[in-house]
Amino acid sequence: MLNNIAAIMGVPKSTPTAVDYLVVAGGGAGGGNYGAGGGAGGFRTAAAFSISGSFTVTVGAGGTGASGIEGTSGSNSVFSSITSTGGGYGGVSYGGNLKIDGAAGGSGGGSARGGVIGSGNTPSTSPSQGSNGGLGSNSAANYGTGGGGGATGVGAAGSSTTGGNGGAGTSNSYSGGAVTYAGGGGGGFYSTGGTAGSGGSGGGGAAGGVGSNGNPGTVNTGGGGGGASVNGVAVTGGNGGSGIVIIRYANTFADLTSIGGGLTYAKTTSGGNTIYTFTAGTGTVTI
Repeated sequence: MLNNIAAIMGVPKSTPTAVDYLVVAGGGAGGGNYGAGGGAGGFRTAAAFSISGSFTVTVGAGGTGASGIEGTSGSNSVFSSITSTGGGYGGVSYGGNLKIDGAAGGSGGGSARGGVIGSGNTPSTSPSQGSNGGLGSNSAANYGTGGGGGATGVGAAGSSTTGGNGGAGTSNSYSGGAVTYAGGGGGGFYSTGGTAGSGGSGGGGAAGGVGSNGNPGTVNTGGGGGGASVNGVAVTGGNGGSGIVIIRYANTFADLTSIGGGLTYAKTTSGGNTIYTFTAGTGTVTI
């Protein structure tokens, strides 16, 4: 009420002292050859987070898929003291003992044939940032790989005929409308007759069909990349989706004082809130 009266009388608005935040890291890349799904970027959100002065915002890039080998994990996203960990890359089998295990991350990448589960929520935070990746199958003829973990769902295991589906993400409305983030990538398979794993809700990329590259995670969702499915050719895992950072607070308070030039962002209003959505880059923000 006091801020509303001040605004009407032309008195400067006061500086916000607390914000709601959403911080999603970049998703991990899916594996090449017959590769597993990449893990979703770590997902962290909270309301009424105390803030003052200047702080860093970084939007993590998605991991990069590679031809015939494992790709890279996603990059971390940062808001003030909050860090969301990049999703783990998906494991790879075929043509030698490659990195068959899914990498740990905000959510873990799925594993390929003979691998071990990709652990999520690394480093450990409370509440959790995400889920584990699924296991790959050792069973002929298609040796399906595991799906990447999502914010709320474990990546499914592969089977003798199918790649595992990516784990589900979770919905958040801080942008002004409900959006689902941080789905895991789908797992690939070995040869003709297999079925590609689907991406998890929240931007996870589906695995490629036989002899095809994996599909990328969706930009600014932190979705994991889909695994590739080999058919005697070197194919590439899908890139992970980039992350996102959103902060909001009541629009009775003043706008942010300054935003570093290295950040790409949009300012909007919805439901009585001022919303800043950061979609790329890194820089210093002053409240």
